[in-house]
Amino acid sequence: MSYYNNRQGGSASLGNPFDNPLIDLDDGNSQAHHDTQSSPYNNLSSQHQYTTHSHNNDNFHQQNNPFDEHFIISDDEYDTQASSHHRDGSSSNRQVPLLSTSNDPTVKQKSGFFNNLRSPVGDGGANYMGMSDPFDDDKAYNNAKSESTDFDIRNIYNRMKTGIFGGKPSSKSSKSNKGPRQIYVINTSANDSFGYFGNYISTTKYNIATFLPKFLFEQFSKYANLFFLFTSVIQQVPNVSPTNRYTTIGTLIVVLLVSAIKEIMEDIKRANADKDLNNTKVLVLNPTSGDFQTKKWTHVKVGDIVKVTNEEPFPADLLLLSSSEPEGLCYIETANLDGETNLKIKQSKPETSYLVNPRDLVSDLSSTEILSEQPNSSLYTYEGNLKGFGSVGQIPLSPEQLLLRGATLRNTQWIHGIVIFTGHETKLMRNATATPIKRTDVERIINLQIIALFSILITLAIVGSIGNVAKLQVDSKSLGYLMLSGTSKAKLFFQDILTYWILFSNLVPISLFVTVEIIKYYQAYMIGSDLDMYYEETDTPTGVRTSSLVEELGQIDFIFSDKTGTLTRNIMEFKSCSIGGKCYIEEIPEDGNAQLIDNIEVGYYSYDDLYQHLADTSSQQSAIINEFLTLLSTCHTVIPEVNDTTGSIKYQAASPDEGALVQGAADLGYKFTIRKPKGVTINNRLTNSDSEYELLNICEFNSTRKRMSAIFRCPDGVIRLFCKGADTVILERLSQQEAQPFVDSTLRHLEDFAAEGLRTLCIASRIVGEEEYQAWASKYYEASTALNDRSEQLDAVAEMIETDLFLLGATAIEDKLQDGVPETIHTLQDAGIKVWVLTGDRQETAINIGMSCKLLSEDMNLLIINEETKMDTKLNLQEKLSAIQEHQYDVEDGSLDASLALIIDGHSLGYALEPELEDLFITLGSRCKAVICCRVSPLQKALVVKMVKRKKKQSLLLAIGDGANDVSMIQAAHVGVGISGMEGMQAARSADISIGQFKYLKKLLLVHGSWSYQRISNAILYSFYKNIILYMTQFWFVFANCFSGQSIIESWTLTLYNVLFTVFPPFVMGVFDQFVSARLLDRYPQLYQLGQQKKFFNVPIFWSWIINGFFHSAVIFLCSYFIYQHSDQLASGLVTNHWAWGTAVYTTCCLTALGKASLVVTMWTKFTLLAIPGSFILWLLWFPAYATIAPMINVSEEYLGVLNVTYPSLTFWAMVFGVSVLCLTRDLAWKFFKRSYNPESYHYVQEIQKYNIQDYRPRMEQFQKAIRKVRQVQRIKKQRGFAFSQVDNQDQEKIVRLYDTTKKRGVFGELSEGN
Repeated sequence: MSYYNNRQGGSASLGNPFDNPLIDLDDGNSQAHHDTQSSPYNNLSSQHQYTTHSHNNDNFHQQNNPFDEHFIISDDEYDTQASSHHRDGSSSNRQVPLLSTSNDPTVKQKSGFFNNLRSPVGDGGANYMGMSDPFDDDKAYNNAKSESTDFDIRNIYNRMKTGIFGGKPSSKSSKSNKGPRQIYVINTSANDSFGYFGNYISTTKYNIATFLPKFLFEQFSKYANLFFLFTSVIQQVPNVSPTNRYTTIGTLIVVLLVSAIKEIMEDIKRANADKDLNNTKVLVLNPTSGDFQTKKWTHVKVGDIVKVTNEEPFPADLLLLSSSEPEGLCYIETANLDGETNLKIKQSKPETSYLVNPRDLVSDLSSTEILSEQPNSSLYTYEGNLKGFGSVGQIPLSPEQLLLRGATLRNTQWIHGIVIFTGHETKLMRNATATPIKRTDVERIINLQIIALFSILITLAIVGSIGNVAKLQVDSKSLGYLMLSGTSKAKLFFQDILTYWILFSNLVPISLFVTVEIIKYYQAYMIGSDLDMYYEETDTPTGVRTSSLVEELGQIDFIFSDKTGTLTRNIMEFKSCSIGGKCYIEEIPEDGNAQLIDNIEVGYYSYDDLYQHLADTSSQQSAIINEFLTLLSTCHTVIPEVNDTTGSIKYQAASPDEGALVQGAADLGYKFTIRKPKGVTINNRLTNSDSEYELLNICEFNSTRKRMSAIFRCPDGVIRLFCKGADTVILERLSQQEAQPFVDSTLRHLEDFAAEGLRTLCIASRIVGEEEYQAWASKYYEASTALNDRSEQLDAVAEMIETDLFLLGATAIEDKLQDGVPETIHTLQDAGIKVWVLTGDRQETAINIGMSCKLLSEDMNLLIINEETKMDTKLNLQEKLSAIQEHQYDVEDGSLDASLALIIDGHSLGYALEPELEDLFITLGSRCKAVICCRVSPLQKALVVKMVKRKKKQSLLLAIGDGANDVSMIQAAHVGVGISGMEGMQAARSADISIGQFKYLKKLLLVHGSWSYQRISNAILYSFYKNIILYMTQFWFVFANCFSGQSIIESWTLTLYNVLFTVFPPFVMGVFDQFVSARLLDRYPQLYQLGQQKKFFNVPIFWSWIINGFFHSAVIFLCSYFIYQHSDQLASGLVTNHWAWGTAVYTTCCLTALGKASLVVTMWTKFTLLAIPGSFILWLLWFPAYATIAPMINVSEEYLGVLNVTYPSLTFWAMVFGVSVLCLTRDLAWKFFKRSYNPESYHYVQEIQKYNIQDYRPRMEQFQKAIRKVRQVQRIKKQRGFAFSQVDNQDQEKIVRLYDTTKKRGVFGELSEGN
């Protein structure tokens, strides 16, 4: 089997690690082939110290270089490449691994504190996936280092060590100076001396060493926290602070503690998820007892021999020793690694395939060792040697024996494997990226506006300082009591700036970020508690792993989705079939009964009708049905596995499509029961008889032929050729001499199948004469033993016999979608979100899936880009853009973009992602409502996301997937969503949010996302507003106090303003407010565009709130100034003092701020009543108690006697309520004007909600569905996907001829080879 196939069809090079065929076609030469196979470790000695890891023979190196051939990354991709593509000049054939990471071995870490505390990503110098230039490894490595914004204590430590102790910093090149890894088999004590990694996996954001520096780095990257840190330092300077020196630092510590607790709790969730994985059980060989014992994955060590049973994942990277299948074969599913559902075939070395007895494993392997390559990230390469095994000497090991962590064993009872890489040294984890620090768009805007506010603060401080210096200079004679004569004016100026800095510092609310953190945490809790997003079948609630991103859920512009396991269930189901011009289906849809239209029979027959037609042996239809079902049950490479207990048969198929066809035939009465090396047995349930068919030859499927044929000698002695394949290749091979009565009706049925998004195959057969077959068989033998261009010669010979076919009918297989996928995608598109699907499927299948899930509609214009060269790709992109620009004004309502969908394959995508073409690509993709990228590799998924992220800086991106191959894409997007699906939990553990089903994305975004964005926006805006309304009165006061920096309000009362008396309204806004109900947000998805357009939080809105705060503070100060200037007399004849006036100002500010909150909130609950009126009542009750008690204990002595001159004063109460109403009159008037004369879209929906107005939009769904069907059939005629997803060049004929299912398995469950 070869993953590296020459696109031109040339023979693979000898040095290719995959060149050893699975079973050699020339049995006589197979041993010779093994003997001559070379390995880079053949002459290595375990006692010698090697300093390099390179090949001296240039020719060998050239041929063995895995980058010299074109990768087949996806088994559905066939002839495409992964992320690689042609370039001009000599580099045209250069390829890169699936994930762009360093392939060099790593140097063993030196001992030391920091080196022992490694981060989860393994080697800090590794190139992580998705670098900017996947074709330049060194450049990618440097970019990874230079572009990383994550904080890593190891980097700082290494730089410090280099600076202090000298020496060169570690570089990428230094890692290649170590020789092969030496592994002693089942000798743990010997392997422990090498210090190999344990099998513990961690995906947490922090560890003990990195938490404090990484957390502080993240927190102080918020300019507000940095600002308050400087403020608290300034407060410690003597004779500078006008307030208590501990108010800011104390509050900042509380803010950081709350944030730290939240981060720790979220990381504990990640650690618990890791714990569940690490505690998974596996069977490990005990060399002492000779039996397998159950151990946790974390206890698995390098050199251990493990036994993995069917349907279990591999706990580490293993080398296959033996299996339960003939000749050490096993099937593995790599969907979690590369997203592909086709099973891959691995085979042990012939020398070790007999090791089925645990005691043989101990006796024969206890003195052996493995020389292995160093840990690296290349998923498809491996080199190693098994030494000291019997008299064989050294056995070369290749990727054919490599079983990767992340893959799952399928259709194989068990395998034995040696552990070679564990934990973070496995290839899966070497391809992982560190958990990134993601910051939201709202945080970014806040950070920038805080800089602007800081500029205002400095301006106010300078104004106050200049005023103070000028006042002292002008009125020095009247201010002699201040005793400032001789004081340096410059010193006084700068001292005043520091004083005013502290006085005005609360223009930036110190409680803002802790308030926002708590709000987001509770929003995340409510998302996780939503029963509408709980998947009962797998007991999976929605989990928010990164609560700091919840508001971004309401602003998503692009969704990048995986297909396999995300949109589809990864389950193929036999849905319908067309036999002899009649279409059969299990349940006939309404109005779907068969009828004649234009002499073509349309509609459906039931399976009961099929049985009746089959029973009528005198009719032609009976013979056609019999041959059709016989073909389905025989023409395949499926292996039947009989359960000895129940007698049921499970079909082991490398292709899920083939399994579905065989199961479909079995359900219809033609059950495939036995496979022998030379034939198959079919049980006919209708006649209760068994029939044996002698297998003569198989002409295998490949991506060029698009068909598969099998030649059988049937029970009647007649040789028949059974053929199934794509309609295009079958129809052109039909007999021209023989009548073909079913072509028109079959084509009509194919169009109906394609319109439903089903995967189709045409079924045909012919009778082959004995002489014709013998002549052809000799040519087939010559081609099968050819030394040059063997596959091309086999294809040519197959072409000779696959002619003059008779069309029997067609099959339709459903790649079942997840529940609710079509409705979800349709709703998300209505919400203005552009959905991009990134799939490894071929173009035709991807389009059909796009149709079935409503990503594409019948009225869309499909822009298809499928080019072979960079220049052709560029011209295609330019032509389509020019055509769009020419016709964009032809559509009156400007809906041209909504009718466009872009389909691009992986080959063209490779060119489109290059710097010269990416602008054209993103421009065209942005104009389209939907984009489907076909046959893409996992690397390309991440590159597409990063490119859109880079080019569309104002857009927010969400990536959703369910496999390990989606992790890089998920982490590259602004918001990553992982589905806890069939492909494992790797994506869910690495994502910001995990959900059980794709359909939950609709409520997550449209409801929770919209709520979170609107709530967070109001909470943040209100937090700034309420601070400015109070603290700006301090600035106005400087004009009345000789610019002295005197505070108008007592310092602890100032602090309690944010901590106690106005802290609850932001929480109520952020947690409980609903500007529109969930039902109406779902009913009107267009409301989601409010978030995309940033209607609730943007720079103009931010400054409108700031200016409003300035305005209210000015009104409050001026009104209070004039009121208390003329109405400050008390009944006793005394006048109120400075602190009484400040208390009145403070109370008025509280009432105004709380009144503003009441105008902002939409939904009033008991919590709203407690938060808004309750906060004001709390202040009114708090002040008398505090003003009485605090002076008694020498705290806040300013309040001595203030209570007696405030609460009894009518002036106090008239000012508090009168000025507050005056301030809020403007806000109320603006709200009335806005709703009455310039309403937003949500204002209308709020009225619908308030008055419960019914929506009487006409229901024409059935009519519209019929219209869509007609249009869709017209469009689909040229775009039918065929159901064949088998792997090329795996020599399936040799594999199936190894099996004899009539033989019983041995005592260890092994199945011996058939004869």
